[in-house]
Amino acid sequence: MTGVSIETRIEATEAAAAFAALQGVMSDMTPVLRAIGVGLVEATQRRFETATDPEGNAWRALNPAYAAEKRGPGILRESGMRGGLMSSITFATSADAVEVGTNRVYAAIHQFGGEIKPKNGDRLVFSIGGAPVFARSVTIPARPFLGFGPAEIETTLDVVEGALDRAMGAR
Repeated sequence: MTGVSIETRIEATEAAAAFAALQGVMSDMTPVLRAIGVGLVEATQRRFETATDPEGNAWRALNPAYAAEKRGPGILRESGMRGGLMSSITFATSADAVEVGTNRVYAAIHQFGGEIKPKNGDRLVFSIGGAPVFARSVTIPARPFLGFGPAEIETTLDVVEGALDRAMGAR
């Protein structure tokens, strides 16, 4: 994923203990990791609907002038945009990990925030409210959508405990 992805290790949690127990009874973790990936993508996409970070904190509000003319239902969401940021969230699995992220090149500026400066010339040129804006730079606030908060811990724990129950029942 060339846009942005986050790696989080599950350590010293109930989910980590359940995952370690599951690894002891399953030889192929791929189905479990895929199920975790699906759950993490769904949790990440819910953040776009609630406009919150992984810890449940609200994203910074939009510039009021931009918000007045913006297409779409909310922050980081556009209507009629095929393949927008929210719908680009995906996952990939390896033998022992799940990576959640997006390939959208503009994702990192929204995840981490930062300053946009012109590549050529001394000003950025865009319009807000039909009026031209000439700016030396624009600061985009961080609006983290990727991460491993309480909802992801709960999702992971549910998937792992369910798989562990099934694996132990199959013995």
